[in-house]
Formats: sequence, structure tokens, C-alpha cells
Amino acid sequence: MFDRAGLVTAVAAQGRVARVVIAAFDGSSPREVGAAMLVWPGGQSGTIGGGALEFQAVERARALLAQGGPLRVDRVPLGPALGQCCGGAVTLVTELFCAETAAALLHEVIARPLRAAPMPFAVKRLLARARAEGVLPEPQLLQGWWVEPVARPQRHLWIWGAGHVGRALVGVLAPLPGVALTWVDTAPDRFPEAVPEGVTVLPAADPAALVAYAPGGAEHLVLTYSHALDLELCHRLLAHGFRHLGLIGSATKAARFRARLQDLGHSAAAISRIACPMGDKSLGKHPQAIALGVAVAFLRQGENRQGINRGEMAG
Repeated sequence: MFDRAGLVTAVAAQGRVARVVIAAFDGSSPREVGAAMLVWPGGQSGTIGGGALEFQAVERARALLAQGGPLRVDRVPLGPALGQCCGGAVTLVTELFCAETAAALLHEVIARPLRAAPMPFAVKRLLARARAEGVLPEPQLLQGWWVEPVARPQRHLWIWGAGHVGRALVGVLAPLPGVALTWVDTAPDRFPEAVPEGVTVLPAADPAALVAYAPGGAEHLVLTYSHALDLELCHRLLAHGFRHLGLIGSATKAARFRARLQDLGHSAAAISRIACPMGDKSLGKHPQAIALGVAVAFLRQGENRQGINRGEMAG
């Protein structure tokens, strides 16, 4: 999806940027349709994957930045052109953006022709449905027009705690597309000086008071420095509602929390929704190892929900 916020941020910092996106592919491709990266002289963000494919795409994007001009479309056969083992061909669209053109992207679906041509009826129908019903199309190359929905957060994740594990988790999860990440701890100096782009930092003397402001369908990972605070967060989140709640700790901590939460009036069924311990203990106790295990579980939860949603739509 089109990351409008990321584009605006990059343009504000760099002045002009080139955006390279995978618009289509035949056979195999290193990334999915809609995967994109931003390129500017001396830097880039995001990735379209593929090693040599990305290297050459960055060179073409920087040449376009130097020369100016309209958008560029390249169909790259991965084997013959790049000597890669993949048996596919990838279509890349490269566009230049400045502050004015980035600010003009106001619609929820961005559609533009790859060559001078009137808008086909099929594209008009997609745009009309998006406006009338809020149904966003998949990124696609449709009758000579490149159509992309603007990215919306699909999952809201709140991470409670900015210690070693919290920092490792944010480093792993913040770059994921479609995730709105909120990071909470007791004071500003609990957070690192450099926070990944797009992460909302909320320092609060009483973090548990912020539970009331979390979306009811948010996911939560609780890993503060205080067992007492962890317990209070679990207590309030059980009353508030959540999609998923993970709690760092041992089996002993999980058993004690279950007993204390029952004493606070929560049912055994409600308490059983708390995932504790979380992660994959076979990976070890290093903060990055814990983060990797939790991140894998987070991704699998997202895949499971997508599968359920697809099943509901098919039914």
C-alpha cells in the first residue's frame, strides 16, 4: 500500500525523492506487488528485495532524480538481465515526488496512468467503490493504470516497557507495514534517543492510566521493569478489552498472576487469554532472542486473522 505519511516525511527531510514500487511480476518475484522503497541522493528507505534488482533500481532512481522527467516503467527479467536464479520478470514503476506533489495525494486510492491515456472504466469502478463503500482495492496494474490504496494501520500494537526487551521488540516490529505502534513507559528518559520512525512514544508517570485510551481491538505486550505495574496493566486491560495480550515472565509468574487476577474479580476464562510466558523459550533469554520469538508469534497471529477474514468473505 502507498505509505503517504512516510513519503511526506522523506520529502520534508530530503527535498525530492524517487519512489520505486513493484507494480507487477510474472513467475517469481523477490517481493509482493505494492512493495516499495524511497530513494534520494546518498540514502534510501524500504526495500523491493532481490539484491541486484534493488541495486540497479536505486541507480535508475538516482539518475531520474538527477535528470528529472516523468515516471519511469521498467520490466526486468531477473534471469537474463541480472543473472539471478529466479525465473520471473518484475515490472517497476519509478516516480519523482517533491513537497507539492506529495501534498497533492489526498485520496484514499492513488491512481495514475503509466502512459497518456484516459481513465478506463475498470479503474473508475474501483475508485467509485472505494469512495462509496470504503472498500480499498489491492495494489494492481490495471489497463495501463497503476492503482494503490493509501496505507491504513491494520493492527494497533501497544508495547508497555522501554527496557532491553522493549527496545529489541520495537526495533524488530516498527518497520512492519500496517502496524501502528505505541510505546509506553514511566518517563521520557526511559526511551532511547533515537526512536524508529512512526512509533508513538507515550511517557506517563502512571502508565496504567493510559489503558483507557487504547483501542479496544489493540494488541498489547506487557514487559515493564515492575511486576506490580505488569499486574495493574493486566488488570486494567482485562476490564478494558483487547485483541491479544502477551506478558513477559516465567511459568511461576504466570501462575501467581492468575491467582492475583482471580482475587481481583476476573474469571479464569478471561485470564486464560493472557499469553504468558510469551515468545519461544528455546531461543534463549537474550533480549533480541526474546524479541524474535515474540515477533514471530505476532506475525503468525496476523496471518491467522487474515485467513479467517478471507474465509468470512468467501462464505
